[in-house]
Amino acid sequence: MSSYNAPFEIHVHGQVQLRADAGFDQLQEALKPLWKYAGARSLADGAASAYEEEPGIQFDAKEHTLQICWTVRGDEDFRQSLDEMCMSLNELSEQGAAIEVTFYDTDFDEDEEDDGTEARDDFLMLFVGPTPAAIMQVQRDLLVQDVVNMMERHFDGAELGGVVAEIDKLFSQRFDALVNSLEIGKPPRGSGGSGGGHGGSGGRRPRHLH
Repeated sequence: MSSYNAPFEIHVHGQVQLRADAGFDQLQEALKPLWKYAGARSLADGAASAYEEEPGIQFDAKEHTLQICWTVRGDEDFRQSLDEMCMSLNELSEQGAAIEVTFYDTDFDEDEEDDGTEARDDFLMLFVGPTPAAIMQVQRDLLVQDVVNMMERHFDGAELGGVVAEIDKLFSQRFDALVNSLEIGKPPRGSGGSGGGHGGSGGRRPRHLH
């Protein structure tokens, strides 16, 4: 499939703190589903984004971080590549991290929006981490941030301690259930790939600006 005929422009964005002993070769193998999908033969060859203004895929060996701000043209089958990447990055990560993925409908003409036509845009939040607990911590922190930001329009931040406590209780129950189900060695449901929702309700999601 030619990239020019691809139905989506797919933007991957996030930062992952890697283990101190994680080297470039290991990272190249972990990210193989991405650069191979882009038609590259190596991470160095595939690290550049489809947009020159985006930094692409960057590995900071000194700080042990992976920074991704990278766009590729593709189809729905890219989701499988994301699942494979997340499973591999779990092994290299030092702590939990969130990765945002946005699918932009390349065939959508914004002039058609007045006719009631909706873009097929989609937005996913993926999570990676060395343990289920690390992944849940990131999920919890993001949820608390979203809920507090929304509720601070109506309440003072000091009034929201009870809400945060209830969120913590829910995550504690989920973690306990995970341990008790003997699935402690597996990622929690939604952490590998499809942990997110559709992003089309409030208009098209803007691209990251740098």
